[in-house]
Amino acid sequence: MNWKKLSANLMCLLFSIGAFAQTQDVPMADGMRAEGKIYVVVAIILVILFGLIGYLVFLDRKLTQLEKRMPK
Repeated sequence: MNWKKLSANLMCLLFSIGAFAQTQDVPMADGMRAEGKIYVVVAIILVILFGLIGYLVFLDRKLTQLEKRMPK
């Protein structure tokens, strides 16, 4: 796996998120932010995202091992 390419893609993704930020006030989001629930939502989303990324890395390693074992 090319870690430089992966890290560059992740950096571009993180920096581009700010470009899509909404400038409107959303009452539901304001209410969740005021009560501190928005941090729970963000934490759950991050756990799911990192879980999916970890699973994809695991599958990639398994597939690489299987490809190496295959006769040519």
